[in-house]
Amino acid sequence: MGEKWSKERAWEWYNSRPWIRGFNYVAYGAVNRIEQWQELEHDRIEKCFREEMKLAHEYGFNAVRSILPYEVWGRQHDTFMEYIETYLQICAENEIGVMFCFGNDCTVPMAEYKLPELGPQHVDMGYHGGMARSPHDVLADHGKSPLDVPEYAEHFCQMVDEIVGKYAKDERVIVWNMFNEIGNSRRQMLSVPWMERFFEIARSHDPIQPLTADAWSIGPEREEKIHPWDMRAIELSDVISYHDYRNFQVSVDILDILKEFDRPIFNTEWLHRMQGNKVQTHLPLFYLEKVACFNWGLVVGKSQNNEPWEAIWRRWENGQGEHYDFTQWQHELFRPNFRPYDPKEMRIFKKYAAMADAKFAAKKK
Repeated sequence: MGEKWSKERAWEWYNSRPWIRGFNYVAYGAVNRIEQWQELEHDRIEKCFREEMKLAHEYGFNAVRSILPYEVWGRQHDTFMEYIETYLQICAENEIGVMFCFGNDCTVPMAEYKLPELGPQHVDMGYHGGMARSPHDVLADHGKSPLDVPEYAEHFCQMVDEIVGKYAKDERVIVWNMFNEIGNSRRQMLSVPWMERFFEIARSHDPIQPLTADAWSIGPEREEKIHPWDMRAIELSDVISYHDYRNFQVSVDILDILKEFDRPIFNTEWLHRMQGNKVQTHLPLFYLEKVACFNWGLVVGKSQNNEPWEAIWRRWENGQGEHYDFTQWQHELFRPNFRPYDPKEMRIFKKYAAMADAKFAAKKK
């Protein structure tokens, strides 16, 4: 049975590799993760994998974060596992390491939740995931999760066990991200016992990769800077991962809080241009602080992650967010024709990637 890594082991692992700079990935030809991983038209999606990973490699990325859909694993198991292997092969061909993520508390209200259906996925224009409006936007109660159903929860644990067990010694996987945004959607501590179970399962395979779970609501302005669910994620993690879409000064303050834990730090979600979270400001910060970073998105496509969160639209409509610049994309780096949204941004990515790799190569001599 494996144990949580010591700080020394975590830093030794982290310092043995170049600066990690990656992106969160939904294929531009997929409206959501169901379409990305299901059997229907997967040849078309695999073509996206090949094109986009080649593009990412050309611009200096060396990592990708992918949240895996339990619903596809459970209902199309054999092909799903084949697609995972092909995906890892394609990423490796382009020198891109993979961070797989399992649990996810970024979910929808109980009244609107249903287990996703496989097959053709409906596409509305206007919001992330092909929805006309965000179901995350207004939560009268806590969000719903498959983990709330005992049968699904145990099955979910089997997925974690199988995938970590298969790839625990595989260097193509660089990190296991056990839970995305624990406590979000007003769930607070509801999913924490399952997050703890996922860590226990993963550690039973003694993986060569570190484990982490995402703290997503660090608040430098609050008296309680770290909520209990986020603190539990940090306590369990070998390397610290967090999300931050805020402006430069707040981002610096968040890093000051997290550096007190004296472990390698991963920002697994960033880039929100209209809130001042930009390539020009934040990528140099991550480089200087040697924070592994995964911006949200690569190529804009059916999932429309360039559109703003609905909560921001509402604040703007109510006169509370006049500073937002809606001429900017929220997320994503490339247009559908694979040309950069902003060529200046991509020159910055290339510049800092080259600097980091040169520094790492000199250190190894």
